[in-house]
Amino acid sequence: MSAKTRVLTGITTTGTPHLGNYVGAIRPAIAASRADDVESFFFLADYHALIKCDDPARIARSRLEIAATWLAAGLDPERVVFYRQSDIPEITELTWLLTCVTAKGLMNRAHAYKAATDANQAIGQDPDAGVTMGLFCYPVLMAADILMFNAHKVPVGRDQVQHIEMARDIGQRFNHLFGNGREFFVLPEAVIDEAVATLPGLDGRKMSKSYDNTIPLFEGGAKRLKEAILRIVTDSRAPGEPKEPEGTALFTLFQAFAEADESAAFAADLRAGLAWGEAKQRLFERIERDIAPLREKYDALMARPADIEDILQTGAAKARAVAIPLLAELRAAVGLRSFRDIARAATPAADKTEAAKPPQFKQYRERDGRFHFKLIDGEGRLLLQSAGFAAPREAGQLIARLKRGDAVLSLQGEAVHVDGAAIGELGDGVHLDDVHAALVALAVVEG
Repeated sequence: MSAKTRVLTGITTTGTPHLGNYVGAIRPAIAASRADDVESFFFLADYHALIKCDDPARIARSRLEIAATWLAAGLDPERVVFYRQSDIPEITELTWLLTCVTAKGLMNRAHAYKAATDANQAIGQDPDAGVTMGLFCYPVLMAADILMFNAHKVPVGRDQVQHIEMARDIGQRFNHLFGNGREFFVLPEAVIDEAVATLPGLDGRKMSKSYDNTIPLFEGGAKRLKEAILRIVTDSRAPGEPKEPEGTALFTLFQAFAEADESAAFAADLRAGLAWGEAKQRLFERIERDIAPLREKYDALMARPADIEDILQTGAAKARAVAIPLLAELRAAVGLRSFRDIARAATPAADKTEAAKPPQFKQYRERDGRFHFKLIDGEGRLLLQSAGFAAPREAGQLIARLKRGDAVLSLQGEAVHVDGAAIGELGDGVHLDDVHAALVALAVVEG
C-alpha cells in the first residue's frame, strides 16, 4: 500500500461537459491531483453510464469527449492513473464477490432505488416498474470501483455520500467474513468540498443539463460560447443605470475565472452603469482567455482518438497492476483457489519444523553475455524464466516492477508478455495464476 493518500474520482460518461462541470469538478480535481502527497485514480465510469443510457452512439461519443476534456484541461496521465472502468475486468468480478455478501435490505435503502419506487407508487404503478438490476445494484458496482483500489478518499457531491457509506459497510463485511484477521479493504471516506463553486446557468438556476440552461465548455467553439453568454438572463436596467453585481449570474460567472482585482474592477463598472450587453462581451472575453488554449488541445485530441486510446490503455495497465494481485488474494480468501495450491498444501513437508520459504528472484549471466532472471517458489520450482537482457539494469528494473505490481503479465501463446513485449516463459506445468500468487506472497514477505 502506498504511503500517499489514494484519491479516486469517477466520471460518468453520459453527456458532454459544460462550463459548470469544468469549474465545479474538473478544474479543482486536476489541481488536487498535483499534490505530492496524493496518488490519484481517475476513471471513466462507462459501466455506470449503461444504467442511465441505452443509446450506444451517445455512450461512445461521451466516452471520447469526456476523456479528451479531462486531458485538455490538464490531467497528467503520467502523474495519475487514468483509465476506463470497462477496461478493468477485475472490477466486475469483484462486484460479484461483493454482491454475494451484500444484504438486499441495504440496497432497498439506496436513494436512487427509493426515488424510483416512490415515483412509481405516486402514480399508482408497480413500485419496481422500469427498475433494472443495474439501477438496484448500482451501489455495489460503485463499491467495487472504490474498494478495488483501496481508495482512502472519494470526492463526491452530497447526493453520493450514501454510496460511500455503503461501500464502507460492504468492505467491512467482506473483511469480517473472509479476512481472518486481515483487512483486505481500506474503508473509504467521502470528501465534500464546500468551497467548490456552483455556477449559475443561463436562467440563474444551478447550471445543469436537466434545466437545459448550460453554457458549453468546448462544443461549438468560441461562437457557441459567445452565443450562450449573450442569452444569460438579466434585469431591465438600462445602460447608465447602476447595477448591483452581487447575486447576478454574470458576475458569479466572471468571478469563477477572474483574479480578485479583475472582479473588483468589473463590479465597480457595473455599479457605475455598465450596459448588460457590454458586460456580457467582457465576460465572454474573460472566459475565452482561459478556455481557448484548452479548446485547442481538445480539438487536437478529438482529431486523434487513437492517441486517447493509447493513454487509456496505459492507464488500464497501471490500474490492473494494482487490481490483479488483490483479486488473486480475494479469490483465494473466498475459496476460489487453484487445485494445485490445495494439492501442495496437502503434501506433508519433509521437515515440519522448517519454515516455508518464500518465492524469490535469481539473477545470472549466460555465456552469451546476456542477463537473465528466474522466479522460483519456496520449493525451488521454476515459475518464470526470463528472456535475455543486454544489461543487468534492464533485468533488475523489470524485477522491481514485478515486485511492485507495476507490470501486468499476460500470456500470448507460450510467451509471457509485459506492455506488449515478450519477457520470458512459464516453467513446465506452471500457470500464470501461479506467478501472480507468488508475486503476491513475495510482496507480503517484503512488506
